[in-house]
Amino acid sequence: VSTFPAGGPKALWRVPMPNGFSSFAVADGRAFTQIAREVEGVEQEVVLAVAADTGKELWSQPVGIKRYGHDGGNAGARGNTGGDGPRSTPTVDGDHVFVLSSDLVLTSFEAATGKEVWQKDLLKEHGGKNITWKNAASPVVDGDMIFVAAGGGKGQALLALRKRDGGVLWKTEDDAMTHATPTVAELHGVRQVIFITQKGLVSVATRSGMVLWRQDFPFRISTAASPVVSGNIVYCAAGYGVGAGAYSITKSGTTWSSRELWRSPGDKPVANHWSTPVVKNGFLYGMFSFKEYGDGPLKCVDIATGKVMWEKAGFGQGNVILSGDTIIALADDGQLVLVAANSREYTELARAKVLDGKCWSTPVLSNGRIYARSTQEGVCLDVSGE
Repeated sequence: VSTFPAGGPKALWRVPMPNGFSSFAVADGRAFTQIAREVEGVEQEVVLAVAADTGKELWSQPVGIKRYGHDGGNAGARGNTGGDGPRSTPTVDGDHVFVLSSDLVLTSFEAATGKEVWQKDLLKEHGGKNITWKNAASPVVDGDMIFVAAGGGKGQALLALRKRDGGVLWKTEDDAMTHATPTVAELHGVRQVIFITQKGLVSVATRSGMVLWRQDFPFRISTAASPVVSGNIVYCAAGYGVGAGAYSITKSGTTWSSRELWRSPGDKPVANHWSTPVVKNGFLYGMFSFKEYGDGPLKCVDIATGKVMWEKAGFGQGNVILSGDTIIALADDGQLVLVAANSREYTELARAKVLDGKCWSTPVLSNGRIYARSTQEGVCLDVSGE
């Protein structure tokens, strides 16, 4: 998508979806997300399946009691207190959808019916320890494996589970978890899953569970943005004064090493709070700000040097995705903005107000439609121009 149809994106459906910062996962005519809803008189986290074409609810299943012990955010411009609700997003693969609750219960459901296939309580089964504000990461599926961090001690903090039945394929390390979803990538021909824990980056071979390399990176309060890989460079960032950094990963024989390319401490000029940037042709694009609700800028940053190529204020704590040569940015006030993935200058292609409520989740593009959420509603927008 590089522009909006004449008259702007057309809302095919718009339905109430209260509470939470879960995004949509869309596949086979269904859209999945997580919300907070009362079930049998108790506020619970719920995985919700709706028809991708109409927004009609197909099924829902509770996955845990809603309890966070914190408002999930801080007061800021436009009344941006966080609000309670799930932060994780379901992961769809084939006929199944995998849901990780705030209390680190991982459940596999039949995508078509919502029937439970299997369930694993990671805290109980692996001596795990949750993080303040509870889990926000999503399960990552790669082939027949699911990768999650459970904050477990005694060599079981980082886990690979069998997709079919939840059985443990490998477990390793003693790292305390963060809010960040791990990233699967191939570096120097080796497929690996890169976690960012409270110790820093740790990369594990997907098949064997062998730790390949580590890179120290500070932790303060919350790290929520995922690692970003470009070639053999790995970028990571956090708020609360931590900032960002990029690291060159090398391999000599069987020995791996990480070398710092640059480091930008503090919350400016290069830092991501929870918004993971995208990368194209060696340049990062995303919401680089910390608690600048409503005002934080969209920036383009050279991943190899940390140089800010350009920035445009007014996006706040939103999120971006990449479609070809276009950045699809959802600002925290519900503005959907198309921007050229051009490192030379900020070029806005289209803009429309599409949602009410606070938008801290990530938009999704599927079959010429954008699915997006706020803390109040979900919407499906036709941007195909057909």
